[in-house]
Amino acid sequence: MTAAPSATAFPITRSATPVPAAERAARMENPIFGKVFSDHMGYAVWREGEGWGEHQIAPVANLPLHPGAAALHYGQQVFEGLKAYRWADGSVALFRPDANAARMARSAERMALPAFPEADFLAALDALVALDEPWVPSAPGTSLYLRPALFGSEPSLLVVPPLEVTYTLTACTVGAYLAPSKQGASIWVTRDYHRATEGGTGEAKTGGNYAGGMRATQQAHEHGCSQVLFLDAKHGRFVEEFGAMNFMAVRRDGSIVTPRLSGTILPGITRDSLLTLFRDEGREVEEKDIAIDELIADVRTGEITEIFACGTAAIITAVGQLKSDDFDVTVGTGEPGPVTVAALTRLTDIQYGRAEDPHGWIRKVV
Repeated sequence: MTAAPSATAFPITRSATPVPAAERAARMENPIFGKVFSDHMGYAVWREGEGWGEHQIAPVANLPLHPGAAALHYGQQVFEGLKAYRWADGSVALFRPDANAARMARSAERMALPAFPEADFLAALDALVALDEPWVPSAPGTSLYLRPALFGSEPSLLVVPPLEVTYTLTACTVGAYLAPSKQGASIWVTRDYHRATEGGTGEAKTGGNYAGGMRATQQAHEHGCSQVLFLDAKHGRFVEEFGAMNFMAVRRDGSIVTPRLSGTILPGITRDSLLTLFRDEGREVEEKDIAIDELIADVRTGEITEIFACGTAAIITAVGQLKSDDFDVTVGTGEPGPVTVAALTRLTDIQYGRAEDPHGWIRKVV
């Protein structure tokens, strides 16, 4: 467990009109993911020649943004997603925020934006979560979702890196990203769209990757599926990612296989955490190219017994069906399998403080 104090301060301006306690409780009772925002936000600005300044935690408010801001025209934007968890003793903890800080710095470099220093990243999280602690729910499966972001805010239509960049941090009370189900999710394997290409922005957490995948998700819905699975753009045959989550499969012998990080796949923190826990259990873990035709064959023969998606928002979602124009297969029994269920339990037990944290992933805030 790491300690919370940081060298960088974020001065706090408290809201003069916070949401009343009764109204806050009503909003938190059954929150729609990403819709129930807390009272405050983090903010900072970077300017060429000056560096980062104007650090503050302030009441949530609309930003004064010029219509010519670089991010609106050229997509120079990156973001992160992580959660604060309420423990049984009432305390609040973050899960691996240092990993999110490092990934946002890598994403910023790819998008020609200045990195937000890790000390600032952690200090803003500490300050906002401590201030808006009443928004951290305690019901099972709930949490406070945190969204740091960087975007080019300079009013300029020049196709060059912006000379001004804004940082924001918002927080949302959330329940489960997907409703609990005894059946695994149905997945459409798209042949028409690709999430990323070699040399592109696939391994950066930037908004354009998600915008480019939304039509494919619509296509999945048109085929009666809840989510999409992308194949690689070069060959059109290797499994990459679900719409916004990493892919993992369980073999009959209990080993785990997942696509290798080839530069086109987001290096998920949940992915990395699960692979670490699987290795702790003594399971064989293989990171490799997974051909879709071989995957479907292995599902049909029972060599692949479970498939699941993993990411911060949903943590783990079991896959019960894979469909495309030329196949329709049920994964295992179509229900969440034992390895999937156990992995979800083990990871969330660490996040909620119900189990030991052997890797120092937890950062206590309150």
